[in-house]
Amino acid sequence: MKKIQALVVALLLIQKIFSQGLSDTEIKIMNWVKSNRIYAEKLLEEAVNINSGTFNIAGVKKTGEVFSRELKKAGLQTEWVSLPDSLKRAGHLVASRKGNKGKKVFIIGHLDTVFEPDMPFTPYTKINDSTATGQGVNDMKGGDVVVVMALQALASLGLLENSSIVVYFTGDEEESGKPTSISRADFIERAKAADVALGFETAQGMNTIAIGRRGFSSWKLEVSAKTGHSAGVFGQGSGYGAIYEAARILNTFRENLSSEKYLTFNPGIIVGGSEMQYDHTQIKASVLGKTNIISPAVIVEGDLRFLTEQQRENAREKMRAIVSNQNLNGTKANISFTDGIPAMEPTKGNDALRSWVDKVSQDMGLGPARAGDPGSRGAGDISYIAKYVDCIDGLGASGKGAHAVGETINLNDLPLLIQRAAILIYRLTQAQ
Repeated sequence: MKKIQALVVALLLIQKIFSQGLSDTEIKIMNWVKSNRIYAEKLLEEAVNINSGTFNIAGVKKTGEVFSRELKKAGLQTEWVSLPDSLKRAGHLVASRKGNKGKKVFIIGHLDTVFEPDMPFTPYTKINDSTATGQGVNDMKGGDVVVVMALQALASLGLLENSSIVVYFTGDEEESGKPTSISRADFIERAKAADVALGFETAQGMNTIAIGRRGFSSWKLEVSAKTGHSAGVFGQGSGYGAIYEAARILNTFRENLSSEKYLTFNPGIIVGGSEMQYDHTQIKASVLGKTNIISPAVIVEGDLRFLTEQQRENAREKMRAIVSNQNLNGTKANISFTDGIPAMEPTKGNDALRSWVDKVSQDMGLGPARAGDPGSRGAGDISYIAKYVDCIDGLGASGKGAHAVGETINLNDLPLLIQRAAILIYRLTQAQ
């Protein structure tokens, strides 16, 4: 009996803490989310049990149908944005409502996961009361559920009236359709009309918000050289061969650039030999070579990650100089770059938007919401619009092991994150 009384007292104290700084309306939002926790978990289970790997077009569309159904319950109008067949992608789900009150809010999620149909299927499974596992359970079907349930909470209390909201769930975030000038054209145009953008990628704990994310681009190094019998290697006539020159270049990249904060570059594949066939589209090769033949060619492909566009350009300039200067005898080299996802640079506007989350978090008794380390997050869809609108990310579900079998979600955090998202959206749409 004493234990029960102590628990009741503890719950009342928690409620009192939560009530500090929250309006009566916001307390109603909190209570709605609490009472619909089981429904949120059931929705998550339904979504996770649909395989929606990026290239599984039918699966992505089916997942879109589930979330379209739920977003309609929040009073939003939904549509499917199709992409050209040549992109081999499913398209995107958009839900919206128009109004003239408060800030115009652009909300970002995605329907696809990295788990394709030919990979072993791992369904939604509750490990215990606080943890569940399954394909994309936190990246990012859990984040999508946070969005849907937050909006349903507001709609059920009549709090979305006259608000302006666009929810954009892309169907190919994990492997965007190329060119992105087509696959992200509608996404970018709609975001330009917004005042703020909220990304619901995986939360890195309750107290960290992303105000910056590194960008991504790729590079390709091609080395050619004289070939001949290995007995002549290093000689003036035969030279050093392509493999030695490629090694020199890669090591010089490492020596000159690897200590710069937020800059990384990774050679993901290297191919060299006397004969080789290389498929750039699939990053796959077949090679023939002999130990007594000087290699005439090498191809290396890798990525380049950066926090600002200036950092990217500076790195490219240094890499070009290393490739073209002081080539080993008998070798030539060339490097080319391909743009990928731009950087989401940490700006004052982004940090100001983070402060809105911080205020909600502290009013809820969750503690501060600080800016996270931009180097800890990879590129994401929000980066395509970062130069047009103030934005933050990391508002989605919390868990571990994203992109791997055994990915988990923290079910105890889920209702708290939904509450925080709902109150944040409510305050933004009420702002003058």
